Amino acid sequence: MCLRMYLFCFWVLVSIPPLPKKEIVCFLKRVASVVPHLHLVEADVPLSILCKDDQKFERALGREFHISLGRNVPLRVHQINSVVSMLRQKLQLQKRYSIDFNKWEVFVNDDCTRSFLSLEITTSGLSEISKQIDAVNEVYKLHNLPEFYKDPRPHISLVWALGDIRTSLKGAVDGELRKLRAGSCVQNRIFTSKFGGIECKIGNKTHKICKLPDE
Repeated sequence: MCLRMYLFCFWVLVSIPPLPKKEIVCFLKRVASVVPHLHLVEADVPLSILCKDDQKFERALGREFHISLGRNVPLRVHQINSVVSMLRQKLQLQKRYSIDFNKWEVFVNDDCTRSFLSLEITTSGLSEISKQIDAVNEVYKLHNLPEFYKDPRPHISLVWALGDIRTSLKGAVDGELRKLRAGSCVQNRIFTSKFGGIECKIGNKTHKICKLPDE
């Protein structure tokens, strides 16, 4: 007998404001000039194409990005309602808070098949997101699902490349940051977003776990 399973993904949604988006486009263009074969996350569009048109690049960055709160795991059909119900129970009473994305960082997936250029959260918002991750871990444990990384580093990934290229990608990022520091252009944060809700996706269906009203 074959058990049907669905991929379960869980996240906080983030949108990049217009002004920081322009600055991020400029930064990514400079990195792409040093590191070839970069692609925009999920859109899978080569940066070499987007770099030719700033407006097209900004539109591509206009979609929502994800802060993962748990591992992407296979979920059996009989687990779906229980997992979603428990997550809503634990996370429905959330307050709005600010999330500062203040650090460029390079991550590599578990099997080292892809590298990611990301914006990490190390200050405002980190405590709240860490508590949300703890709540998700509790639900995962009750369903015998693998917990999140031991020392989670909440972030959104913007760009990916095949293979483990962390050395060259981090070198390019550090080089650009040095130039910005030399020109006194480095800020304490790259952009700030407001927490607005949590979603999970099971197969092709998206479930609202909590949603705060728009300000």
